[in-house]
Parts: sequence; C-alpha cells; structure tokens
Amino acid sequence: MELNSAAELLQWCEETGWTVPEVVIAYESQRSGESPDVIVAAMERRLDVMRISVERGLDDPGTFAHLAKGYGRKMAVAAQDGRLLGGPQLQRITMYSLAVAQHNAGLGRIVACPTAGSCGVLPGALLAVAADLEVSQGDLVNALFTAAGIGTVSAAQGPIAGAEGGCQAECGVASAMAAGALVFLMGGTGTAIFDAASLALQNLLGLVCDPIASLVEVPCITRNACAAGNAVMCADMIAAGIPAIVPFDETVHAMKQVGRAMPESLRETSKGGLAVTPTGRRIQRQMQREHSLADE
Repeated sequence: MELNSAAELLQWCEETGWTVPEVVIAYESQRSGESPDVIVAAMERRLDVMRISVERGLDDPGTFAHLAKGYGRKMAVAAQDGRLLGGPQLQRITMYSLAVAQHNAGLGRIVACPTAGSCGVLPGALLAVAADLEVSQGDLVNALFTAAGIGTVSAAQGPIAGAEGGCQAECGVASAMAAGALVFLMGGTGTAIFDAASLALQNLLGLVCDPIASLVEVPCITRNACAAGNAVMCADMIAAGIPAIVPFDETVHAMKQVGRAMPESLRETSKGGLAVTPTGRRIQRQMQREHSLADE
C-alpha cells in the first residue's frame, strides 16, 4: 500500500469500501508494523496532548516567549467581557489556535501537525467545532486520521516546511488538514474531504514565511488562528456545494511551484517581509542585545 497522492488514497477507499481514516490506519499499520489497535491508541494520546496544549496555552501569560504574551488568555478574557465581534464558535477557534501556538512559543509540548509552527491550526479548528457537535472520542480520533492522510499525501508531493515553501506549506497544509477533518465530522465523502482540503490550501497559496527575529511567534501565532478559521469556512463552503474546482493533488503541485518561485528571503530566513520592516529590524536588534546574539 502506498499513499503518494489524494487520488491514490481515494482509489484505495473505492476498492476496499473503507473510509479515509480506515485507509490511513491500515497504511500506518503496514508502514510501522504495529497493529491497528496500537496505531489508534497512539492517535488518542496525540488528541490528549492537543487538549492539554489548549488548556495550558489559555493559562500561559507568555513567560517563556519573547514577543507573544498571553494571546490565548487575552482572547478568553475579551470573550468573557463581551468585547468580540465574532460568535462563540469563532471565538473558540481563535482562542484555541492562539493558545496552542502560544504554548509552543513557551516551550510547551504540542503536536506538530504538520509542523510545530502550524501546531495551533488543527486543534484550534477541530476542538472548537467539536464543542458544538455531538461527536464521540472515536469520531475525533478518526478526524485526526483523516487529517493525517491529507498531511501524508501533501508531504509526498510538496513541501510542508516554511524553509522550503513558505508559510503556505505550513499553515496552508495545516488548514487543509483541518478542513478535511471537519468535513469528515460533518459526514462528508472522501471526495468532499479532499475538496475542502484543496479549497483551504488554495486560499493560502503564496503565504510567505517571515518570522520577526527568527522567532516562531510573530506573525506565526496569529496566522495559526487565521488558518484555522479558513479551514472552517472551507468546510462550510464544500458542504454548501461550492466546488473546489482544482483537485487537491494539483493544488499541492501549484503550492510546490509557488514555493520554488519564492525568493529565499521569504522562506523562513527572516530576511524579507515583516522581518525587515523598521519594527522587525528593531526587534531583532533588541533580541541580539538581550541574548548576546551575533549579528548576521
């Protein structure tokens, strides 16, 4: 069994009658040599880590972060005070995503999905929406396997690292994973799952990676929240019958081409974009002074 593309994964679904998560579990079992029960138990542990990272991130004032200070907590307080425009679900999506990414910036334990820099997208979208749906633990675990399948075929065809493809490869693929996972929870078909993933990635094509002072904080953390919100909107658009038009595999190939066309300055080097604005340069100099870093 090989999973090198969405088309290949969907072909396995058609031939076996299995769902996307069932195919992914079988693939991982074959790849690792572990039984399906062991594979599922490992994913349950990852779900637990996601939940804990949300909880701890909401309590994190940013003690160990350099620039981001209590982003998740600030959103939670603002929601309690009634100062936000978005409804309860959007508020949760935003605060959960920010909380997990804040926890990562504070050296907390997270699930890289697909990367640490995009760790808030999938749990932010999935756990926030699950709070409104009557879904079981098993449903959530299968949603994570669905996301894993999207991540697997993405990595097989294109970049998932900002250093290679910009933030479109990190937050973009994470958003695709989240959108597909949500469509699975909505009872969507395998085709609908990958249509949502394609639409989510299309919306973030060209997103650069330009972390200020080489820290995975600004604008990385807020981009996680944006990508999580994008995932939910794309899941809804697919459910409404709005087509993705371009298949997922073609969208991944387009992302790869865009990544290759990006200058090095916009691929995680902190030599372009927001990182070289006057404010970005000032913060970098400040970090160098405070931490006795060499000037590159």
